[in-house]
Amino acid sequence: MLHKLLSGLVLAFLLVLGLAACGPGGEPTAISEPAAVASPRPSATPTTGAVLATPLPASATPSPIPPSDTPPPAPPSATLAATPPPSATATSRPTLTPTTQAVQPVDPASIRVELESVVGGLDTPVGIAHAGDGSGRLFVLEKVGRIRVVQDRALLPTPFLDITGRVGSSQNEQGLLGLAFHPDYTANGLFFVNYTDRQGDTVVARFSVSADPGQAEPASEVVLLTLDQPAGNHNGGHLAFGPDGYLYIGTGDGGGAGDRYGNGQNGQTLLGAMLRLDVDGGEPYAIPQDNPFAGNPNVRDEIWAVGLRNPWRYSFDRLTGDLYIADVGQNVYEEVNFEPAGDPGGRNYGWPIMEGMHCFPADRPCDRTSLTLPVLEYDHTEGCSVTGGYVYRGQEFPNLRGVYLFGDFCSGRIWGLAPTGAGDGDWQVAPLAQGDVRISAFGEDEAGELYLLDMASGQLFRIKARSR
Repeated sequence: MLHKLLSGLVLAFLLVLGLAACGPGGEPTAISEPAAVASPRPSATPTTGAVLATPLPASATPSPIPPSDTPPPAPPSATLAATPPPSATATSRPTLTPTTQAVQPVDPASIRVELESVVGGLDTPVGIAHAGDGSGRLFVLEKVGRIRVVQDRALLPTPFLDITGRVGSSQNEQGLLGLAFHPDYTANGLFFVNYTDRQGDTVVARFSVSADPGQAEPASEVVLLTLDQPAGNHNGGHLAFGPDGYLYIGTGDGGGAGDRYGNGQNGQTLLGAMLRLDVDGGEPYAIPQDNPFAGNPNVRDEIWAVGLRNPWRYSFDRLTGDLYIADVGQNVYEEVNFEPAGDPGGRNYGWPIMEGMHCFPADRPCDRTSLTLPVLEYDHTEGCSVTGGYVYRGQEFPNLRGVYLFGDFCSGRIWGLAPTGAGDGDWQVAPLAQGDVRISAFGEDEAGELYLLDMASGQLFRIKARSR
């Protein structure tokens, strides 16, 4: 979402106009009944997917990032072929293996959601995580470089970590962008962050908690990797541990527009990709032996997938292990990608050959061979910047279980996406809500209940569901 965030002046203007959600206090924020959506794409489309097509009022559509004056470079022809993983030496990581059980199809159109304010007073919040330590705490990232703690519906006054002196956040899409706690955090006290430094470059680093469980140790930083960023936008920044116990890192294409720097299809850079690291197998990390490009001289060993523009939030379904990746589009289409559990990796999600399900630029023919197209796209009549969410697996709202919730930063719309159960690649989507919120992130707590951040008002909301 930070991929196309409005400038501070524009946000301030929106706040003055009263577009922010209501103040904290536990009451649901104003949510309007969403309009209907179009049926799934017609069969003539090369890839099965659902399309959202309800017009957004023109007054709610901010100006997108202007396109590049030059078309993107032609992608390399044969450099991104995945290397088959070794059959005898690959190491399995069972620590986060999801539960195996049948998943029942869910109809998102039967549900609507409301937002209940939990706390306010956050400074430009952009991410939510939990430690999995049984404490019930939520950890909220503030763009300027702080991790705040929400416990028992209260925002604690002392940050868990404050590295504002190391974080560069002057540009809209810079700052402290990602947080993931080690799967064995209760034993080792380790967690990982992704931020842009004072020069604007990406840093992925490991920290340790101090003797006080409410305080991290700022001096414990160990840098895993740094990435030179040629521009101030498209930094990606999300972090998540997969069911395999490895750390996944989503990186943007380096910024500008139209993949100006030619990174989306360039296997020699770690930009425009999903990375997968073994943070326990070496110092500061090792390459998982079954990474799909390991040993391929044309592609960096760390890469799990290529062809991403600016993945703003991805998540693993805690029940099935499926991976959902929301990737911010250029000027026309936003998209959600899907990777089933157990996939060997090596996928090419198409940027800049494709924007959504369409050739990019639109007037240039493209070869879709070997590309993985999104399961869903929506155009900029619906919003302008997708924010990825989570599949609901909590207990409080049984009618929401199995639905992947995601939203749009600009329009405040929230949708639900779920497989129909009719076959592979067959999805259904429905609008669940629309509110005066700037959705910077979704998150889940230890129990699988879902939350949402409003960047404009600095509020954390809890997502509640009911049948229509």
